[in-house]
Order: sequence, then C-alpha cells, then structure tokens
Amino acid sequence: MAPHLLPLLLLSLFVLASASPSAPADEGAYIGVNIGTDLSDMPHPTQVVALLKAQQIRHIRLYDADPGMLIALANSGIKVIITIPNDQLLGIGQSNSTAANWVKRNVIAHYPATTITAISVGTEVLTSLPNAAPVLVSAIKNIHSALLSSNLDRLIKVSTPLSTSLILDPFPPSQAFFNRSLNPVIVPLLSFLQSTNSYLMINVYPYYDYMQSNGVIPLDYALFKPIPPNKEAVDANTLVHYSNAFDAMVDATYFAMAFLNFTNIPVLVTESGWPSKGETNEPDATLDNANTYNSNLIRHVLNKTGTPKRPGIAVSTYIYELYNEDTKAGSLSEKSWGLFNANGDPVYILRLTNSGSILANDTTNQTYCTAREGADPKMLQAALDWACGPGKIDCSPIKQGEACYEPDNVIAHANYAFDTYYHQTGNNPEACNFNGVASITTTDPSHGSCVFEGSRGSGKNGTSVNITAPSANSTSSGVGSDLYYSRGMWSILTVILNLVAFL
Repeated sequence: MAPHLLPLLLLSLFVLASASPSAPADEGAYIGVNIGTDLSDMPHPTQVVALLKAQQIRHIRLYDADPGMLIALANSGIKVIITIPNDQLLGIGQSNSTAANWVKRNVIAHYPATTITAISVGTEVLTSLPNAAPVLVSAIKNIHSALLSSNLDRLIKVSTPLSTSLILDPFPPSQAFFNRSLNPVIVPLLSFLQSTNSYLMINVYPYYDYMQSNGVIPLDYALFKPIPPNKEAVDANTLVHYSNAFDAMVDATYFAMAFLNFTNIPVLVTESGWPSKGETNEPDATLDNANTYNSNLIRHVLNKTGTPKRPGIAVSTYIYELYNEDTKAGSLSEKSWGLFNANGDPVYILRLTNSGSILANDTTNQTYCTAREGADPKMLQAALDWACGPGKIDCSPIKQGEACYEPDNVIAHANYAFDTYYHQTGNNPEACNFNGVASITTTDPSHGSCVFEGSRGSGKNGTSVNITAPSANSTSSGVGSDLYYSRGMWSILTVILNLVAFL
C-alpha cells in the first residue's frame, strides 16, 4: 500500500471503531413473534435465527435474556425485546446495583451487535405475581437508571406487559378503567412511561374473551372475520362501531389510560394469538381458527387501519408464539399456540396473499443466501472479492464463458458466491451476512444452466448448523468459532477495499 494511504486507512478504522449508536429511526407498525422455550427439543439458537431470517421475522420477544440466543442474534438485523423473569424482580426492585449488574450482563455485553429495543420488566406481574406489585415500578426505574448511566436510555425502552384482565368494564371501550385497587401501581407506571416516551405493553387475547363470554361474543367477531354492520358491536357513548374484539380491547386500553389523565402513551401488544388444539371443552381451539385469527391479525396490523378511537395509528403486535411448547404446564391449548413445531415445520400455512413476505411460513423450501436488495455495489464487490478469495469458495462458475457468468453484474455474481459460502458453512445464518449486504431467502436464484449450491439439497433452513456456540440455556458469552474471527477480518478488509476504491 502506498505510504500516503496509511493515515487515511487508520482514520477510517478509528471512525469505524469509535462510532456510537444513535437513536433508532421511527418505523411503521410491525408484526413480531414471541419465543417461548418450554420444548422437549428446543432448537439451537442458530437454528432459531435461521428460521426467523427465512420467515423474514424482524421483531421478536424473548421471555428471558439467554446469552446463547442473544449471541446468535448478533448482526442479524432482528430487533429483540428481552425480559427480566418475574422471579428476579424483587432483587432488582430493591437494589440499584443489582439492576446495574443485570443491564451490564444482559444488555451491554451484547448491544449494539444484537439490536435490543426494549426490556420487559416481568410478565403480567400484577396478575401472576401480585405480591411483587410493590416493587414493580421500582424495578422498572432501576433498570432505566442503569440504561441512563450507559447512555442507552434513548435507545432501549423499558416497560412491563399487563393483562387485559386489569381493565374493568372493557365494553363499551369508552367506559373502561383499570382496577382501582391497583392505581397505586398503575398511576406511577403510566407516569414513568409518559416521561420516558415508552409504551404500555398489553397482552390481548380475544380467544379467552370469547371463551369466557358464554356466547355473548360471536366467534367471527373474535376472529376478525367480516360481519355485517348490524352485527357489529356499538359503543353507546360514542356510537362507534367495532367489527372485531382486538380493536375493542386496544381502545379500552386507551380509554382506561385516559380515565387516569394519560392520553399520549402508545400501546404495544406484546402477546396475541389463538391456539390450534384444545381439550374437549375447547372446541374452537382448531387449526383453522388459529390460522384465521393470526392471518387476519397480521393483515390488520400491517394495513395500518388502526382502531376506531385512533384510526390510521396501527398497533404493533407480537404473535404468541413461534413454537408449540409441548412441555408447558396446563391444558392442551396452553401447549398449542405456536406457528411452528420444534423441527421447523409449520403447524399451518398462514393465508397471507398480498400481505408482504413476512411469515409466509412454508419451510418446505430450501433457503438461499443472496445479495440484500438495495445493497451498495462497492460493498457487494468487496464481499464478492472476499468470498472468492479468503472465503475459499470455488468461483470458477462465474468466470467468463462459464454457466453462471451471465448476467455479468456484481449482484448476480455476488448471489452465487454468497449462496455457495452459506451452504459450505452448513447453512449457518451467521455466514449469510457479509457485513450487512446479504440476507437469507427461500427464493431459488438458480437460472438456466446455473444451478446454485442451495438447489443441490444440502439441508433445510439451517437445521444442519454445526458450529461452536452456547446452547439456549448457556451462561457463557464466549464463542469459539473461526467464523467470528473471519467476520472480524472481513470488516477490516471491507474498509480497506472501500477506501482504496474511493481513492
């Protein structure tokens, strides 16, 4: 390298290493998925991430802060809510240092490589663990203070999911209010959420409302099915019509907050779904109803219709849940909320025509690694050069005159190189990144006589991953994989190549 390039190179590396994260840009309404782990055969974290990528799921919620899962999510672009389990609330609520240590161990150790967007302090604490109610807000504030000390308070929200059972007289929505006996907790909680620009997390389950209504709530109303106007529920105070139970409960939440003079706190639905199996006394827990509810829910959120009280302001929602949890305590329905079985096969195929690419949950297709849409051509070229050089893959098929030379452009050639590298590393999702210019897809990029590696039957959705990484229950944060070393070297190589290209 010419001597005059060295100062510029060092400057570029310094800027790359010292750049601090900025507040995330606002995004529209989205669908996320909860990931429970009460499975007899819980997939490895890298397999979970491979499934998330193949299904283009960009938002997830964990019920803990498992380090193995957080490491597997690093540099994936998937945004995650982590959770403080209920049994840890007492210590965190009583001690700032305990809260600081929790944040250091579970947030700072992984952020920003893993995009943690929020911390859920407990889950339905006020209904499932009422004895912890006195320390709930203290725990939330202590976690927020720890984030503030690390300058992460604007980047990571803090809240706690509430059950809708706390909202009394939920219909008509305009009359809804929180259980007054809990106001000593609810009021300071809402005050905190308002002062920190956070959101109220709420778990919305029309299935349970329907089951407990003794026939008052129609099944079609609970499932988002079209109903005639004369069958819609009408709020007698506002004369607003409700065509589904989900919107009515979300609006009841808005009205319950307004009853306490909080009118500008957004709502995030952290759980919603429908079971696909049930006991004999749960005849409506069926595959068809689960498919109908979740398909309609996804469309409803993504088309941004909002609710009657706040039209056009859609409420982002996390589906409960990714996997059926066969070892979860309770009835058959409690084990049957998942979109997928543990082996990655879909429980049912969602009906999402014209609803975008998220959760088109047919995993029978092979996965491929291709150039990300809109990726910078210089970055693609640098990644292509790395794959065909230090990456040690056979790039002869994209040489002139060979089967995959045409079309002769960097995207087509990068597609071939990325997919070959991805499959030669055992469909490891971490291998399909290339500094952010590649992504996993289920669309076969093969064309004509150019047959890609993924079309030759080398596995499904990363289930053949075989690298050294912590298990789902691991407490270790170390990774002994050569892949992580090579990715670090690749980042430096990218800077060098971009700088030389620029000069």
